[in-house]
Amino acid sequence: MNEAHYRKLERMYLRSNVNTMIYDTTQAVIGHETAEISIEVTEKYFHALNAMHGSVYFKLLDDAAFFAVNSIVEDVFVLTTSFNIHMIRPANQGRIKSIGKVKYASKSIFMAESTLYNQDGKEIGFGTGNFARSKVKLEAVDLYH
Repeated sequence: MNEAHYRKLERMYLRSNVNTMIYDTTQAVIGHETAEISIEVTEKYFHALNAMHGSVYFKLLDDAAFFAVNSIVEDVFVLTTSFNIHMIRPANQGRIKSIGKVKYASKSIFMAESTLYNQDGKEIGFGTGNFARSKVKLEAVDLYH
């Protein structure tokens, strides 16, 4: 396990533009083959029916699965090649968290799943995705340092 790598991934994630500008309450904890991403639900994420838009579900689910995979890939950035989500119930308040876990890993292809929970610990969505190694070295990514 490489704790320094996990902390660099957390910092990279939290300092990215989308997370500092849009998802300003984001928290991230990355470990070996796992990642937990959470945000505070606010009205800025709502659709017309006053609940969180599905695009936020997607982002949190994909991000947790993605970083679970990148936790075991220490040399290059990984890429999402496909990701499917299922929304179970709406969220309109509290802190929600997505927990991602690696399900399969080979030299170049990875599969991960993630589950999104509301503030009461109830499952509100889940997703599965495929990921691949890119050619972009993590050391070449400014935010990784």
